[in-house]
Amino acid sequence: MEFLLGDPNVERFPPESTRLLDLHAEQYPDGRRIRVNLELTPFLKRPEIELTLTDPVGETCASATIIEPMGWKLDLTMHLPTSRTSQGVFTLTAQVTYPDFGEVDRRSISIDILPAA
Repeated sequence: MEFLLGDPNVERFPPESTRLLDLHAEQYPDGRRIRVNLELTPFLKRPEIELTLTDPVGETCASATIIEPMGWKLDLTMHLPTSRTSQGVFTLTAQVTYPDFGEVDRRSISIDILPAA
């Protein structure tokens, strides 16, 4: 986690200018979890981030909410439901919001989900 609160050399952005710089996801070998890495612009005010994973037919199969993260580089694990046996191209969407501004950025990526190893 990048945590440079006191560093005067880091430019911090106001809520309306906070953006997703990178979103990456990969499946764990067990086939039941996904590693998610995301990076935001350094921010003045901590945002909220909503992650949604949808299956090949567009149904939501996993989600996570990150409220006021301390840093702008985040790594987390999302779990696929054990009842789900779907495979194929899934979509991960990250939405950055602020209560006072609403959505300020959104990014979606595709991830191939394969059968468990």
